[in-house]
Parts: sequence; structure tokens; C-alpha cells
Amino acid sequence: MPSVHFGSVPDPARSDAGLVKVSTWDTGTPERQRRTVDAVREAWGSREWPHAGLLSYTVYTGEDERTLLHYSQWTSEDAYQHFVRTGRDARNTDIDAAVPGIERLGLDTFELYRSGTRKGGSPEPGCVVTVDIRFDGPDPARQRGWVDTVFEALGSDPAPAPGGISAHFHLSTDGTRVLNYAEWETARAHADALAAAGDGVGSPTPQWRRVRDHTGVRSSTVRRWTPALSIGAGKR
Repeated sequence: MPSVHFGSVPDPARSDAGLVKVSTWDTGTPERQRRTVDAVREAWGSREWPHAGLLSYTVYTGEDERTLLHYSQWTSEDAYQHFVRTGRDARNTDIDAAVPGIERLGLDTFELYRSGTRKGGSPEPGCVVTVDIRFDGPDPARQRGWVDTVFEALGSDPAPAPGGISAHFHLSTDGTRVLNYAEWETARAHADALAAAGDGVGSPTPQWRRVRDHTGVRSSTVRRWTPALSIGAGKR
């Protein structure tokens, strides 16, 4: 197997990613958050890359200074299940030994549906914003319809928010959620965009009102993250 390579943030729009696994860990404190990132780096860096079907694995620190977001791209569910059987437990055991008591808040599976990137050069993101949309029941057509409505609003917005780099909309495989993985230049740029709009990012247009009033949306959670550790397969 190839070695581990520590690099830059992943490309969420890469065409060979069949699915994405997203999980959140609660480490409890800022100091434990830092130690957990170090433990992940050691657990992964001390081993070979576990499977050719794993394309990237990235860890982000939460703005709350206690949570971690894990975002991994896979070619298929079979590739992920092979990792579960052969490599996940050993890495987690090492991480838990270094930082006991990490609370794992869930693991979800998504597929990328649509991506949008601003025109011109795109700098390295200093902040990733996740927008977690949850619906009142499974409905794949409604998932896609909500995302399409967002793209209509983005395309007609007379004043796009400065500092936004890209938005990548993922659909949960159970039909109940949409996760927007949005790259921003800085956390301040995103905070300023929220403050300027007054009701989420986006101008007060009819198209954005249709997004916010979309049928079946149960909740919307916005969180900011800083890229902390990104890992890929090195050369053989």
C-alpha cells in the first residue's frame, strides 16, 4: 500500500468520489481538541494508507474549540467497509489512548449532488462552513429540489457575498438531509455575510425566500470550521 501524505484541503468536487463519510467528535476542551488532532496525525502517519478506495481524509477544528469535523472521500461503500474491518479500530484505539473520553456524535453517508465555484482564482480556504439541512422525512426528490432552489437563488443574487469561494451540496443516502460544504476565505468573511444579509447568506430576494420557506425543512444548522489536518495517499 502507498504511504500517507499530509497535504492541503480536499477537492470536494472530484469526480472519482462515490461517497463521503462525515462525522463529528466532541473532545470537551480547546486543549483536548488540539491533542486529538495530534493523535489523529500520529495514528494515521505511523501507518500505511489503508485502502486504495480512500481518496482523502480531512479533520477540521470547530469554532467552539471542542468539536472536530471529519470528512473523508471514498470510491464506494465497499471500500469504506473494508477499512472498517481492517484498519479503523486500530487507529481509533491509539487516538482514544492519547485522549480518553472523546465523544463520537455520529457518522453519516453523503453523495455529492451539485457544486458551484466563484469565477476567477480561488484561494486556499481559511474556513469551511457546513450548513446541515434536515427534512421531516426521507424524500430524495425534495433533497434535490431544495438544492436546485438554492442554485436559482445564487444565480439571481444581485450582490453575492464577498469572501465565498465555493459550495458543495451533498445529499444523505437516507434521503433526509442536505449538507452544504462551503469554502470561505476567512471565518470573518462568512460572519460579515451573515450580518449583512440579516437572515442567512443571500440577498432579500424572492428566490432566497423560497429557499428559506421550502416545504419540509425541519431545521438548519450553520457551523464554522478551520482545516487542521488533511491526509492523502503518497507515492508507492
